[in-house]
Amino acid sequence: MKLENFIKITGNLPVIEIELLLAGIPNPDPLKVQISRWEKAGKLIQLKRGIYLLADAYRKIEVYEPYIASILKKPSYLSLEKALEYHGLIPEAVKVYTSVTTKRAAKFSSSAGVFSYKHIKNSLFWGYKPVTLRQQTAFVAAAEKALLDLIYLNGIKISTEYLQGLRLQNIEQINLDTLFEYAGKFKKPGMLRAAKIIKEYIQSYIDKPEAL
Repeated sequence: MKLENFIKITGNLPVIEIELLLAGIPNPDPLKVQISRWEKAGKLIQLKRGIYLLADAYRKIEVYEPYIASILKKPSYLSLEKALEYHGLIPEAVKVYTSVTTKRAAKFSSSAGVFSYKHIKNSLFWGYKPVTLRQQTAFVAAAEKALLDLIYLNGIKISTEYLQGLRLQNIEQINLDTLFEYAGKFKKPGMLRAAKIIKEYIQSYIDKPEAL
C-alpha cells in the first residue's frame, strides 16, 4: 500500500489501531512491513505496540491527548496532577498524563507525550466522567477524586503545608459533600482525615484567601 492510500484511510482517525486496520485483510504481512518502514522514516509515531499516530504533516485531525491516555490502557481514567490541571485547580502545566487503571502500572513515552499509569484496585475505580472533544472521548477524574487519588496513590501525609505547595487555586469548586463521600468510600481512616484537612484549608481560603 502506498502512503497516500494509507493516509486516505487513516488521516481522519485520532489514533490508528493496527489490529482493527488489518482485520479482513487476507495477507497483512506486506502492510505490516510498510508500517514498520513508515515508523522508521518518521511518518508514523508508535504510541505503544499496535497503536500509532500519523506524523503531524499527514494528520488531518487534531488529537486530544486525554483520549490517547484512555486508549493506551483500558480501563483507565486521567487523574492526579493532570486532572487537577484539567479542572484548573493548579496553575502549572503538567507534562505527564497520569491515569489510574485496574491493570498493571505502565508508562509510554513518544513525541506525542508521556503517558503514565498507576494501578488502583477495582473497588476504587470510580469517580470519573467522560469528556468529549473533537469527537474523541476521554475519561477524567472528578476534581475531588483526582485530589484523593493523588494522596492515596502517592502515600502522601496530608498537611496544610503540602496543600500550599500544590498552589491550589479555584478550590471553591471542590464540593465538600462529594469530597467526604468519596473519602469514605476508600474505607481508610487516613483518607477521611485528609478530607478534613482539605476542608479546613478550603474554608480558610474562602474566609481569608490572601493568607494562602
